[in-house]
Amino acid sequence: MSTSPSDRRPLDPAAARELFVARLRAELHPGEERTQEVSDARRAYREAVCLLSRFDPQRLRLPGEEDATGGAVLELVDDCTTLGMQDQAGWSLKSDVRDRTLQGLAGPAAARHLLECHLDQLPGEPGPERFALAYLSGHPPATDRLTTDELADALQAVLWLSRVPGTTGLPDLAELQLTLERARLLDPLKRLVRSPFQGRTRELAELREYVAPSGGPSAAGARPDGAPQHPVPVPPLVVHGPGGMGKTTLLAKFVLDTLHDPAGCFPFAYIDFERPTLSIQEPLTLIAEVARQLGIQFPAHRAELDALAHECQEAARSQREGQERVSQLHELATTRAVLGRRSSQEFQSLAAGRETDLIRRVAEVLRRAVAERKDGEHPEDPPFALVVDSFEEAQYRGSPVVGRMVAIYLSFQSMYPRMRLIVSGRAPVEHPAKTVESLDIELGELDPEAAVGLLTSSGVKDPEVAGALADRVGGHPLSLKLAARAATLAGAEAERTCELIRSLPERRHQVFRRVDQLLVQGILYDRILSHIGDEGVRRLAHPGLVLRVITPEIIKEVLAEPCGLDVASADEARALFEAFSRLDMVEPARPDAVRYRSDVRAIMLRLPGGDRTAVMREVERRAVEHYAARDGLEARAEEIYHRLRLDENPRSVEERWLPGVERFLAGAQQDMTPRAAGLLTARLGGGTPDQVAAGADQEDWERIAAREVEDLLAQGYAQAAFDRLGRRQPWTPCSPLHALLAEALNRLGRQDEARRATADAIDAAERAGCGDRRLELLLLSARLSEEAGDLASADGALRMAEDVAVGLGQDLEAMGALLARARLTAGADGADPEADRELAERLRQLPDAVLADRPVLVRAVASQVYDRAPGALDHALEVVGLPADDETLDTLGAAMRRATSRQPALLGRVMEILDEAAGPSREPAGGAPTGITGILRLARDRGTLDTLARRLLAVRDKSGEIVAGVAAAMGAGTGARTAGHPASGPEHGDRPQDEGSGPAGPEER
Repeated sequence: MSTSPSDRRPLDPAAARELFVARLRAELHPGEERTQEVSDARRAYREAVCLLSRFDPQRLRLPGEEDATGGAVLELVDDCTTLGMQDQAGWSLKSDVRDRTLQGLAGPAAARHLLECHLDQLPGEPGPERFALAYLSGHPPATDRLTTDELADALQAVLWLSRVPGTTGLPDLAELQLTLERARLLDPLKRLVRSPFQGRTRELAELREYVAPSGGPSAAGARPDGAPQHPVPVPPLVVHGPGGMGKTTLLAKFVLDTLHDPAGCFPFAYIDFERPTLSIQEPLTLIAEVARQLGIQFPAHRAELDALAHECQEAARSQREGQERVSQLHELATTRAVLGRRSSQEFQSLAAGRETDLIRRVAEVLRRAVAERKDGEHPEDPPFALVVDSFEEAQYRGSPVVGRMVAIYLSFQSMYPRMRLIVSGRAPVEHPAKTVESLDIELGELDPEAAVGLLTSSGVKDPEVAGALADRVGGHPLSLKLAARAATLAGAEAERTCELIRSLPERRHQVFRRVDQLLVQGILYDRILSHIGDEGVRRLAHPGLVLRVITPEIIKEVLAEPCGLDVASADEARALFEAFSRLDMVEPARPDAVRYRSDVRAIMLRLPGGDRTAVMREVERRAVEHYAARDGLEARAEEIYHRLRLDENPRSVEERWLPGVERFLAGAQQDMTPRAAGLLTARLGGGTPDQVAAGADQEDWERIAAREVEDLLAQGYAQAAFDRLGRRQPWTPCSPLHALLAEALNRLGRQDEARRATADAIDAAERAGCGDRRLELLLLSARLSEEAGDLASADGALRMAEDVAVGLGQDLEAMGALLARARLTAGADGADPEADRELAERLRQLPDAVLADRPVLVRAVASQVYDRAPGALDHALEVVGLPADDETLDTLGAAMRRATSRQPALLGRVMEILDEAAGPSREPAGGAPTGITGILRLARDRGTLDTLARRLLAVRDKSGEIVAGVAAAMGAGTGARTAGHPASGPEHGDRPQDEGSGPAGPEER
């Protein structure tokens, strides 16, 4: 059949119109059944491929055909999707077409015949097709022996065959699905112990005894002498040790061993915060993952646990909005001291309450689930182990995450007393939320027998060589693996192996052990690098370790010359890059870029460079020049990174900082000197090791301490915050610690001292020219005066702050000070409307582009002045929109319910607005929303919430409830007026309330 253009007959106009209408209908209604009959040829090709996951249409033969005709290309073009890359593309039948075709087969014999006719189309490795053939042939596989990938293929085969009429003998779909999910749950753990596990007998026994004491549940809290073994509640157990010591592998081995022991099997959840779907800063993601994993282990309660997991994810979304609000309020000096710290404390309290409520509900489901499985032989509840890996990032003094995790743990254990928490991270840190001291297991080196075993399993076959290496290297697992690699590269030649052993230092006293390990690891890596065959790549390998990204351009402009290479052209650089990319110690970073593995750099950058130091510093200087000449945040981050590595003054490096570089510098502190790491920690946040805090510049130390004190105050630990402040004084005049000291004193009930400290700090900041800090202190002074009943002093401080902000040219800071003054007068007897009018005028005058950068401030201002500035709410909705957290929706929903309850005539109009915002009748995941707040959530998810709010402003509501509700929702989380007491009467504005608060006319804007 020819399909060239010359062979096609032109369609007459009527036929062309008919064809166009048919195709248009098909495009507009893709889900509708085609009314036309399927041709015999098309049906035959569909049947030929309905049990193939992918196929090559050019090679496809119908049953009985000796050679492929290519007819599948024409017949199936509308029935298939393409898979894979363009040069290796395959076709796959669309799912709806596949289902109809499978249902139309004559029976299992016909299905088997089709598969047997297309064995040449099947992939070499196992796939759904081969499992389908096995089931149809009466030789079903044993599911308990299948890998995770094989279980997925088997499930796909069963799904296909279940649609073929008359097929029997298939495994239960639900049971097979559950087996697959269990396998996927354990897969990450099995990958960690793929190599033979060596040693750690004592540590494994300690973990077992902690979770399931050998004396049974009755012994969980007692020692053999009858004294309490653990206080109640039972404290968490922290597994800690140097990097590369095998903490994660130990936990994986522990969990898998308990599952393989029928007598000791118990429910568990394994949480690895290195997974992208989990966030250590969002404990709700941990609770969601616990619920998901328990749902797999208790399928009878799967729906309930999945619903809880979904609720956790929705709550996490709302918390992100709340955290963003807190962050924005802390960015401006005039909102930090009042709105910022108040919102921080409120956020932490609400977050902890939501998290503990959800974890209690998860624990309640677990309690019921295990109760259903208990029998007379085992009447007690089994232990539940919550294993949390990679928790280091959150382990620092004052960490809100630690505080909330403690609350989660205690709440879970109160509902399910045999819950045990095992955490892998740093050594336990002090935190005021901890009510009991954590237990701990410190991982040391492997014993000699285990060290030899690890070397043997890693490729060192000669027992004498393994013993000699273990004697020199010690029991550090990472060092042993490096030694095995170096020995393997040395080959079987005895002299080279002996030379390797002699090059390693003899082991010394324990006090020198850490230094020895660094030297050993460095020597071993040098040995490995020396075996690189390509001379050019070998020269680049060690100096290139200082670079975080290596490209052909970097090789040419940064690396080559210091390494003694003459790379004159881009082609030469490309050839070197291709060879360099094949090293097993590098990995792809992005297209045309590689990086050293993080474990390699972490070791090599800690070592003295020896005779390579000058070369490596020259590479870093050239890297600074290279990146400084380029635009973009990533280039600026790399420039900052190498400047800090060269130990430039942090203050001069900070001048190169741009907003947004933070994400490219996360985790870079470990590559720096304490002084350089101090700047990064001050900028990025997180925990600060003692040596970094000690080596940081005073200014950076103050910012690090300030973040920790802010966290403690947000959690309500004023005394701990005050204690933390008593270090490294005197502080710089512009230090954030001055305001925090006054805040801590005030919360401890020492108000007079707080006001004196604030006054002294204001004077010092003014003398030093610290405008931002002076603004913050003035706002704090106003708040302390207001709390003391001295409204005149508060007003004076706020007016001065406004003048300072105007003098600095900071319009938004001035707006923040004016907002504080408007709220001050609103709470006083004989409220002064002038502040509201000035605030409304500032809001009107500032460009929308400026307002859009500070949505939280704009919302707070609009919610403050809405009843005196017609159009303010609508303007704010247009520029920044409503917040998207649950508090906003609950506030707005409550106002709408009150208004429609008091004025039933409004119900029709309000429901019309809700219906339009909710969109088509297609139900979202979880079913149709119920109630006003549920519809508001749907509107938020569909992006119509702001439009809904703007339409509500136009509703003729005499009570003002709806407009007040929109205003309260707009200012949610910023201390705005609630919707319970809307302004009313002419004295509250220039427009009667029953005229609505819709978009203002041009003269009002």
